[in-house]
Amino acid sequence: MKVKDIIRAIEEAAPPIYQESYDNAGLQVGNPEAEVTAVLISLDVTEAIVDEAIERGCNMIVAHHPVIFFGIKRLSGRSYVERVVMKAIKNDISIYAAHTNLDNMRHGVNAKIAERLGLGDTAILAPVKDSLRKLYTYVPVDAADSVREALFAAGAGQVGLYSECSFNMEGMGSFRPSKDAAPAIGNAGGAREQVNELKIEVLLPKHLEGRVLDALVKAHPYEEVAYELVNLLNVNQDIGAGMTGNLPEPMEEADFLVLLKGQMGADCIRHTELSGKKVQKVAICGGAGSFLLRDAIAAGADFFVTGDFKYHQFFDAEGKIVIADIGHYESEQFTKEIFEAILKKKFPNFATLLSNLSTNPVKYFC
Repeated sequence: MKVKDIIRAIEEAAPPIYQESYDNAGLQVGNPEAEVTAVLISLDVTEAIVDEAIERGCNMIVAHHPVIFFGIKRLSGRSYVERVVMKAIKNDISIYAAHTNLDNMRHGVNAKIAERLGLGDTAILAPVKDSLRKLYTYVPVDAADSVREALFAAGAGQVGLYSECSFNMEGMGSFRPSKDAAPAIGNAGGAREQVNELKIEVLLPKHLEGRVLDALVKAHPYEEVAYELVNLLNVNQDIGAGMTGNLPEPMEEADFLVLLKGQMGADCIRHTELSGKKVQKVAICGGAGSFLLRDAIAAGADFFVTGDFKYHQFFDAEGKIVIADIGHYESEQFTKEIFEAILKKKFPNFATLLSNLSTNPVKYFC
């Protein structure tokens, strides 16, 4: 097992193309070709986490938060980031992080919060744009089925809860092979050919663009494959920030806070004034989610569960929603379980260990 194999498994579930522009997810320390003995999974990477990896025989750390977020100009050991990097290099430990690219996936940290709170009817709170492509290609009628199946197998044709979606229109295609061509139909340097063809249209997410085009070229009978790939403005309901969901039954606000505190392991919860209404629809965002407050209000949520709200930002609720700040660490701590599930599914016999340490730098006196 190599570092690149671990990375590939994670990035299939959380493609790096979906990380935010400010982020620095990816391999932070190490060689992709290095052999991996065992993986330690944590939320953050601190000196204590590196020590734990050494003690437990792990030479790779997979974390949610990148330890190198901004550029490092020197390695003098003056900051904890520099010391972490130096200790990891000295002990041949690779460090990899999947951050906002995992946050933005439908099965990411917000799905884990929704699961713990028992929310149903979940949906992405702020779906992203510019993540969908539409592929048009032209195929001889007798080869259309095999080409279509190849596109579906590569991941094209998914529309919400429906798979293998396509639109097909029959028409007449024409071409004249040059003398240097090796045509599937007709002769090199011959006359113009006219062929009954099917125009196939499918949607695909942008991270699968290369895979789908490779599948198209391999399955298509023509030497030169005609296709168009178009960027769409449609929102992608499977990718984006935050999530909404409904409780099985409406709850009193105080009861919901008790549920929230217990399920998320929060020592205390900062919140705005309660509305006196029952809680049904809940908006959530693991980590720092204040940027989604307007989206949560627009979605008609009764509560917005997140972390890292600043004092003045609480005023922005304006009685339209209850903000419940459970803390950054508390909202994202279960990301470790997501990484574990990804790796165990892909490599069931490989050693993936969850860190036993809390890396929360915030302490509470309640």
